[in-house]
Amino acid sequence: MQRVCVFCGSRTGNASIYVEQARQLGVALCQRGLGSVYGAGNIGLMGVLADAVLAAGGEVIGVIPRSLVDKELAHAGLKQLHIVETTHQRKSLMADLSDGFIALPGGYGTADELFEILTWAQLGIHHKPVGLLNLRGFFDPLLAWVDHCVQEGFIKPKHRELLANAADIPSLLDALSFQQPIAEISKWADSGDR
Repeated sequence: MQRVCVFCGSRTGNASIYVEQARQLGVALCQRGLGSVYGAGNIGLMGVLADAVLAAGGEVIGVIPRSLVDKELAHAGLKQLHIVETTHQRKSLMADLSDGFIALPGGYGTADELFEILTWAQLGIHHKPVGLLNLRGFFDPLLAWVDHCVQEGFIKPKHRELLANAADIPSLLDALSFQQPIAEISKWADSGDR
């Protein structure tokens, strides 16, 4: 991996650990020589992450829809800022610029980005690692839902393996570095490979 895309909230959340871990993730990416790609915001966990990467001298690339630039939400300190017309273009360009993906705590936007990138992996559109930084068990309910989908036959067990998760930054970065792409599986075939 050379660059990691980070999906995270435009708010900081109620617990200080979210801010601290977003900051530490930015530093850890730099320490491992990894560039970062994110949604280009100057607010919430997005802004915290970008500030940390910039302060550590790392590469940070932002991708933002013009409508959010017009609301003055784009980070002014970015050397690489891509302005696109739609959120669909934003997600596509962030994916193209990245070699792996991490989701931090966030809301609807973070979930949308995470599940679109997981769906693309499921469909074989990309073979890049995807992981959750599961701080304070933030993603436990989401993981329980995914596991329930597997139990009920809506997600194949092999596709469950597309989503790594860890409660700390080093473990997550290690997991993404060593994650192997799953063998090609037809999403629709009802074979014994469920």
